[in-house]
Amino acid sequence: MRIDLDPAACGRDTFYRLLTATVVPRPIAWISTTSPDGTDNLAPHSFFTIACVAPPIVQFTSVGRKDSLNNVEETGEFVVNLAPEPLVEQVNATATDFPRGVGEFDAVGVAREPSLRVKPPRVAASPVALECVLHSTVRLGDSTVVFGRVVHAAVQESVLADGHPEITRLAPLSRLGKDEWGTVGEVREIARIRYADWPEGS
Repeated sequence: MRIDLDPAACGRDTFYRLLTATVVPRPIAWISTTSPDGTDNLAPHSFFTIACVAPPIVQFTSVGRKDSLNNVEETGEFVVNLAPEPLVEQVNATATDFPRGVGEFDAVGVAREPSLRVKPPRVAASPVALECVLHSTVRLGDSTVVFGRVVHAAVQESVLADGHPEITRLAPLSRLGKDEWGTVGEVREIARIRYADWPEGS
């Protein structure tokens, strides 16, 4: 037996809670930006994915107007920092609704390091940072999708195995429903089946 839900009848907040508890786990883009006046901001965004491979473009969604979105639109640059499990407390703290002009790096005590190609700094303890320039934005209702072209990637050697990022070394966090966070847990490896190898009669 299923329960039928009409988004229009449920209301925005109720259906938002359903979506975020259903579309799980969601990777986290820990977005660092720098405002025109030089304030370094940092905030987690869990509506995040790859948009294109060639050229490399990633996307995140700002629900409402936040400092990350304002800074990206005003400066055209941002960094996607992978949010690792050991920094979960800091990642969560940077989601606090600090007033504009207060930088989360300093307020929360997150160490930064300079980026190579863009002005916003990277999170020093993040194992992977993707430096991006703004490609475009798309406004959808109360949200804005931000597309960024990756112009540089910085990866810590310690998370590489045979030259490739290894998932247990990356230890990425993910967002679930309510106040729940996900970690990697059990990892299963299953190879794709080519059609040429598809068993007859299946």
